[in-house]
Amino acid sequence: MEKESKNITRRPPVVVVLGHVDHGKSSLLCAIKDFKITEKESGGITQHIGAYEIEHEGKKITFIDTPGHEAFSAMRSRGAKVADIAILVVAAEEGVKPQTKEVISHIKNYSIPVIVAINKIDKPEADPPRVKRELSQNGILVESEGGDVPCVEVSAKTKKGIGDLLDLILLVAEMEDLKADLSQSPSGVIIESYLDSKRGPTATLLVKEGVLRKGDIIGTDSTFGKIKILENFQGNPIEEAFPSMPAVVLGFEKVPIIGERFKRYPDIESAQQNVKPPKEKKIEFTPPCPTDKTLNLIIKADVLGSLEAIKEVLKNLPQEKGKIQILKAEVGEIGESDIKLALSCKARIIGFRTKTNPQAMRLAQFQKIKILTFDVIYDLAEAVRILAEKAFKPKEELKEIGKLQVLAIFRTEKNRQIIGGKVVEGEIKKGSKIEVFENDEKKGGGRLISLQQNKKEVDRVTTGNECGLLYEGNTRVKEGNILVIKSYVTPEDISSK
Repeated sequence: MEKESKNITRRPPVVVVLGHVDHGKSSLLCAIKDFKITEKESGGITQHIGAYEIEHEGKKITFIDTPGHEAFSAMRSRGAKVADIAILVVAAEEGVKPQTKEVISHIKNYSIPVIVAINKIDKPEADPPRVKRELSQNGILVESEGGDVPCVEVSAKTKKGIGDLLDLILLVAEMEDLKADLSQSPSGVIIESYLDSKRGPTATLLVKEGVLRKGDIIGTDSTFGKIKILENFQGNPIEEAFPSMPAVVLGFEKVPIIGERFKRYPDIESAQQNVKPPKEKKIEFTPPCPTDKTLNLIIKADVLGSLEAIKEVLKNLPQEKGKIQILKAEVGEIGESDIKLALSCKARIIGFRTKTNPQAMRLAQFQKIKILTFDVIYDLAEAVRILAEKAFKPKEELKEIGKLQVLAIFRTEKNRQIIGGKVVEGEIKKGSKIEVFENDEKKGGGRLISLQQNKKEVDRVTTGNECGLLYEGNTRVKEGNILVIKSYVTPEDISSK
């Protein structure tokens, strides 16, 4: 019993940084790297590692480097307790956004300690007290507001508060009393994986228990292998990896699935027996082709496990403004049937660690169908997020919003005129399109550059009011003309009128 206790050791905390897409998660992680890792060391960090390690006050901290909570959720969906502490990043000038609320919900489900980092305090419009009030309204009560959630104000740009944030992480870690048993057989979680064209299947492992060594035979539910190369997060060769340490492994037979647990086996046969072959060759669902406020996707991937992870990631993307619809999800290369379905249903084709056959490529080029391919699930999630934002954006229509009767022409210079008039219908707005009518006949048009009422610049003027405007166009406006004012409006704007 005494011998066992000697193998229990304190381990570094594993930290995940979460928050709204534009609130500075990536810049904060970069600031921490710059704060703690020298330029020479940082230059050695492999591109798709997914985690890195720093040292602060003589103690190590591991950061999981993800661009959003979607990938983290994919890990959690497989029952993997990846992180010990979550950093909730909120921009000081923007406050709590819908995605921030979503992240707060996820953090509560994870049941792990949270530290709030109010970022971008260098901005003139920064308002940390407002952010704290909004957080309290969403169930996160920081210490300065009478709660128990630690909070620090930081600037990723100036590096202000970065040291305080790291101090807080170490303090929370000490209170959590994080420990690991070095005598146990090594085990942990796959936090990143991809196929390196030169080195083969590559995975980043996060060791949770025991000590992982070069030459160990390890396996997951989807693959196995003998560790041929073991590297630290900077790509330097190492002989062993300890708990909470990210390690890059080469030697797997196939690319393992993100979020899978791994463990050591006594021999290749045992590891191979543990691999669970997929029961199905594909997951496929082809409903009618919805197009209104829907992003249609066709997904082709290398293995069934990848499809499951991708579907989990996409399920957690924001869909308040529209729906992400998977029309087809299949294992295998992208073929002609995928191009034809994309064409008929206005769908986007997403390939994950898979190729497009030559016939399909020729058809795609002929039909101008774009195929997006990825090797990293985080990159795929961000790309789909951007596609969704574009797909869900309301389409604008050019609609008539008002009419103005021209009462006077004050100045004419080349293609510009200063006009005085009265709004006889609706309203007119700065930046609108103008159609010039004379005796009910359209003569041409231009645009409204600036607008004045009572000699003051205004954005709009309503029915019954007189105004002055700067008109630009090739058609000369005359006194007595009617100007029809048109503006781009969304369907929502139209229906609310």
